[in-house]
Amino acid sequence: MKIVLLGSGNVATHLGRSFKMAGQDIVQVYSRELENAYHLADSLAAEAVEKLEDITSTADLYIIAVKDDAIREVAAGLSLTDQLVIHTSGTTDMNILDGISDRIGVFYPLQTFSKSKAVDFRQIPIAIEGNTEEVTSTLKGIADRLSEKVIELNSLERRTLHIAAVFASNFSNHMYALASRLLKTQNLSFDVLRPLILETALKVQTNDPADMQTGPAVRKDYNTLEKQKELLLQDESTLELYEKISQSIINYDKQG
Repeated sequence: MKIVLLGSGNVATHLGRSFKMAGQDIVQVYSRELENAYHLADSLAAEAVEKLEDITSTADLYIIAVKDDAIREVAAGLSLTDQLVIHTSGTTDMNILDGISDRIGVFYPLQTFSKSKAVDFRQIPIAIEGNTEEVTSTLKGIADRLSEKVIELNSLERRTLHIAAVFASNFSNHMYALASRLLKTQNLSFDVLRPLILETALKVQTNDPADMQTGPAVRKDYNTLEKQKELLLQDESTLELYEKISQSIINYDKQG
């Protein structure tokens, strides 16, 4: 299969590497910044391209892996007919590709990617969606080459998955950043929290997260909550966040 990668960021990099390892041919890598295109293309034995008009029209698969607000612009610059064109966004509807080709779809790998850190794509869930049964079937076959966890989702289901991932990953990481900043006020190392973070993550691998909730809020230990809020009086935004999250934990059982 001949593949064109449109994008050179974290997702494009990991997809390119994984497809290459699966024996697929990455023929071109596009980026507005030619240096970025060259960097990724060189590692994939592909051609680097900085102009959309230079994209070949003879590839089998075109993967648009750019920021959400750039998907339509990049797609509109392609001159295709019945080639398979997909984007990798968790939030953007498939129909943003309408009119670009007769065969469009979504290929959303659910993982946090960094160029410098290798991942095992076989364990990464990939959510697929196609505009026809044939496209969906084709995308499943493509995804099966990379992952053992392929799921078919419509755009609403995928958006829900994506925002759930934001809570589970992006927001959690921000909590780590805030925790680290708090520790630094007393010259304490973030390392002291790593075993706790790991144990919490391990628990939810085999249990319902709600059942694993601990801490003063779930116990409705209001005395401890007030003492902890006193420590945050000089940091109004963090105090507000602490109060809202604590109240959310207290209210969780009522919300169902």
